[in-house]
Amino acid sequence: MTTQFQLDDLQLTLTRYPANANANLQAWDAADEHLLKVIAAEPAAGSALIINDSFGALVCGLRQRQPMIQIHWVADAKTSHLGAQENLQVNRLSGDAINWLTDEALTDVAAELTLLKLPKNLNYFAEQLKALSQSLPAGSRILIGAKAKHINQALLALIAEHFGPASASLTWKKTRVITAIADGKARPLAPPVRWQTDEQLTLIGMANVFAATKLDIGARFMLQHLPQGEFKQVVDLGCGNGVLGLTAAQRYPNASVHFVDDAYQAVSSASLASLANSLATERLHFHWDDCLTNLPADVAADLVLCNPPFHQGEAITDHIAWQMFVDAKKRLQQGGMLQVVGNRHLGYHIKLKRLFGNCETVAGNSKFVILRATK
Repeated sequence: MTTQFQLDDLQLTLTRYPANANANLQAWDAADEHLLKVIAAEPAAGSALIINDSFGALVCGLRQRQPMIQIHWVADAKTSHLGAQENLQVNRLSGDAINWLTDEALTDVAAELTLLKLPKNLNYFAEQLKALSQSLPAGSRILIGAKAKHINQALLALIAEHFGPASASLTWKKTRVITAIADGKARPLAPPVRWQTDEQLTLIGMANVFAATKLDIGARFMLQHLPQGEFKQVVDLGCGNGVLGLTAAQRYPNASVHFVDDAYQAVSSASLASLANSLATERLHFHWDDCLTNLPADVAADLVLCNPPFHQGEAITDHIAWQMFVDAKKRLQQGGMLQVVGNRHLGYHIKLKRLFGNCETVAGNSKFVILRATK
């Protein structure tokens, strides 16, 4: 897959993050190109707000055209932040006058130009629109880039409900750009969803969290087969709502538990749930990280629990699972174990045996398998 981005006056080198993760996946899509094409025909803005820019195509394109523009850049994924910053460096573009933010900032920031990539999760999109309705004055415009197949009357109605009237452009490269105009009505944000498992564990889910409102069946299966032992350092890798780590904190009362996720909202949800379950002690630690890249050096785990994703954005890929397994092996002490739950068809046992030299099947059903590898 090409890393050379060319569009009219723009020439960039763009890679996904990590750069060597999957050479077959591109770091931008036609919706990025469409947004950059639309704004090229407009007068230069003094400030811009960029939202959901997966690996920095929008910030790099805008910075190359307008080196001095003030940019507020918002994304939930740590890999998006790291990827955008790396792509700026690769293209020798300045990172000055760029505020790197998460969704918490959307109620407070405003700019002359607002660009937004439509996320896959429409509940998350609705919350972003509500936040923008609080910060952008009446008449402000948002340009929303998306695949044409995802744009319909229901989506336009959702935008009108939570922000203001919207209309879509003609199709270009199977994408369209939606123009939404703020109606000046500030919408309240929905509180995180609060619910309980069958074991009366309270979980809290923000809008962009996997399994925000219910226990996913993979995690449910894993909870039935947690290992026995006196563990001292446990990592919930890809923690999501935190159910595995919170259960581990209850099951292993002498263990320090580290919750790690690429999604800022996931780490926040797990932290809130620790408070809700009276588990917020010095034993629990929360890390917004690209797998275990920046975990403190003194963390040497004897158990890593992992329910890995098999997608990054809309791309189906196994490179995230592989990175999780590699990072887990690096962080495990000798004799420590990695326990993974995954769909049977993903073949994780092959990867684990290649990496660790061993892999045992702990349990399985018609859909899932639980695997354990020891360092």
